[in-house]
Amino acid sequence: MTTAIVNISLKAGVLDSQGKAVHHALDSLHFKGVEDVRVGKQIILKLATDDKTTAMAEVEKMCEEILANTVIEDYKIELI
Repeated sequence: MTTAIVNISLKAGVLDSQGKAVHHALDSLHFKGVEDVRVGKQIILKLATDDKTTAMAEVEKMCEEILANTVIEDYKIELI
């Protein structure tokens, strides 16, 4: 079995309204020194293969087709 961890974040230059809201909340709570906040998502997949090449290809296809909106989001895959 292979575990795939997919981290998805907005591309640079795309407005992150959630990040702005979190940044404002942190500032309101007097957490100083936070210059920027970007909010993303993490998806953890358990795959029934031990073949890392096959797993990577499958997860990349999943990301391109459904997990990430590749117009505005980037993704990184880690296999463990």
